[in-house]
Amino acid sequence: MLDERIDERRLSKLKWRCRRGLLENDLLIERFFVRHEADLTVRQADAIGRLMDLADNDLLDLLLRRTEPTGDLDAPDVRQVLELMRA
Repeated sequence: MLDERIDERRLSKLKWRCRRGLLENDLLIERFFVRHEADLTVRQADAIGRLMDLADNDLLDLLLRRTEPTGDLDAPDVRQVLELMRA
């Protein structure tokens, strides 16, 4: 169930949730969706949701490799999605 692809409705909601206040974040996230939206799984969508709970500057620090995930975010699913976003 967690490794199945997300449906169009959930993808649309996820994209809406990923809209950020910092242009830099928006550009990196948009590039991620262009490359990977067709293959996103439920598990990956959940990990993206956890990243979107961060403040814009904290998210940007992760995306630019200034910091690494800690605490609850230091999970394999989150790290996998983060690496895809950084690529």
